[in-house]
Amino acid sequence: MASPIRVVVTGAAGQIAYSLIYQIAKGDVFGADQPLVLLLLDIPPMMGVLEGVVMEIHDCALPLVAGVVPTDDPAVAFKDVDAAFLVGSMPRKQGMERKDLLSANVKIFKVQGEALDKHAKKNVKVLVVGNPANTNALICSKYAPSIPRGNFTAMTRLDQNRGRAQVAARLGVAVGKVRNVIIWGNHSATQVPDVGSATVEVGGKAVPVRDAVKDDAWLLGEFITTIQKRGAAVIAARKMSSAMSAAKAAGDHMHDLWQGTAPGEFVSMGVVSDGSYGAPKDIVFSFPVTIQNKEWKIVQGLSVDDKLKPLLEATGSELLEEKAEALAVCKH
Repeated sequence: MASPIRVVVTGAAGQIAYSLIYQIAKGDVFGADQPLVLLLLDIPPMMGVLEGVVMEIHDCALPLVAGVVPTDDPAVAFKDVDAAFLVGSMPRKQGMERKDLLSANVKIFKVQGEALDKHAKKNVKVLVVGNPANTNALICSKYAPSIPRGNFTAMTRLDQNRGRAQVAARLGVAVGKVRNVIIWGNHSATQVPDVGSATVEVGGKAVPVRDAVKDDAWLLGEFITTIQKRGAAVIAARKMSSAMSAAKAAGDHMHDLWQGTAPGEFVSMGVVSDGSYGAPKDIVFSFPVTIQNKEWKIVQGLSVDDKLKPLLEATGSELLEEKAEALAVCKH
């Protein structure tokens, strides 16, 4: 068997982590033959709850778990980690604006960036789940200058999964038949879900989603707004945020980062922008990427519908605004 890797999950006593830890520990993310040590970080008041989570991990009797370390100390949690799921953040509650979240959460990610810089392996792969995820990833990377910027990614996989599911439901096909739905921009209500490059398998053949759906008004209207507002719709129905689907998306994101993408397939993730597709540089912007040897590459040369271009501009502007606010908060 391979030697164990060290994986940290922050906010480990919370809702998302509760679903995520099981996927990781079972082998769904890093592979069925990859043992791991789980480092579970939360804040001091949550240590009692975390103790219960640790009991449950032991009671699952999962053969890949080589050790579990619950802690409220970032220095312990980030020590020599190979992979980091930064889930812990102040959650968005009903009626809350993203801006309310920004100032509270940016400070958390500054501290975690500094801890990663000091204690983690330099090739650590860091996935930011806690919102506002794109800007938190940017700040985290800024305060971890010894770790390559490309190692910090933000989760827009939940939005991509939502998009695939909506298309599959519309066409009455299994979700596995829908590929290459793109999420551009921010994981927020300005994100731009795009099926322009997506395909669906019909009768054993890959067909463009637009040709299969035959309803551009829906694809450029209700489809987009449904995905943009899906998080709020779940909160309204469940009175809590979408934890199970977020955990599944975090697992999917890290799985692909670790194992690579299938040939001809790309996935969406927030990565540091190089200005591709006219996005502003030096923000964390969601692009379609392919992954090989744990390195992502933005897919180039895809066509973007003219009707979507102003939306891409708007989501880029929002991210520039968030960046400015976040940097101002970090100065204090």
